[in-house]
Amino acid sequence: MSERENDLITGRKARGRPRAWDDKSGQNTIKSLDRAMAVFEHLSTQSGVSLSGLSDQTGESTATLYRILFTLETRGLVEFDQAQQLWHIGPAAFIVGARFLRRTSLVERARPILRELMEQTGETANLGIQKGDQVLFVSQVETHASIRAFFPPGSLSPLHASGIGKALLAFMPDTQCEKILKSSKRERFTSYTLCDAALLKDDLLHSKARGFSIDGEEKNLGMRCIAAPVFNHYGEIAAGLSISGPTSRVTKDKIESFGSAVMNAAEQLTSALGGEPLIETSDR
Repeated sequence: MSERENDLITGRKARGRPRAWDDKSGQNTIKSLDRAMAVFEHLSTQSGVSLSGLSDQTGESTATLYRILFTLETRGLVEFDQAQQLWHIGPAAFIVGARFLRRTSLVERARPILRELMEQTGETANLGIQKGDQVLFVSQVETHASIRAFFPPGSLSPLHASGIGKALLAFMPDTQCEKILKSSKRERFTSYTLCDAALLKDDLLHSKARGFSIDGEEKNLGMRCIAAPVFNHYGEIAAGLSISGPTSRVTKDKIESFGSAVMNAAEQLTSALGGEPLIETSDR
């Protein structure tokens, strides 16, 4: 008798996974649910899309899509704009995301540090984590200035064209960084974007040496970002912390002082998470 059959007879409950469960994706995947989640994830990247437009983008039939969207709508995960005839991500998606963020103390512990950094530099302070070959922004404290950078929580930005992204790349294990650089498509956003692997690697070496990375108009012209890594209690890179603002305020002569402020903030958050900074710089 298998362990799984014995559990069924004795009435023992499986806590995480059923015992002796063969972990085969084809066996354990609910295909209709997997298809619905793929549609949901795709919709989350759009600012509003029609049923026919979503069909063109996903390759699913409109009939299948409507059943999926209607089911998700009943849960508040998507919503339909009757006037414009467009489907959008729904408010329940934010609630679920917020519950995920409460799983970790990262965002909660970062908040006062981000606020202090914003007050110290006068620029918007950001917190981001790695999501594949992109940065997922999870928290932000905006500057009081009228002209500001804006990366609302949930926004994504490519690692190679982001201050936080380059901080994550610079301080992650070399094998992990190399794997990402080989598999990612480095889109050019401005004439300053580092698409060439050799140039990007050189920039990452400089970032690691000084302890912070610089996004010099590499994603958006006229905007500069300075970022540093945050480590967890395992010594692993957990997040990146940055300030961002227009080049008219975040001028080249302020890079060193702002970089020092960002590194200090990142070290504070690392300590708050029970970690120790793994930064070895040439001048610190």
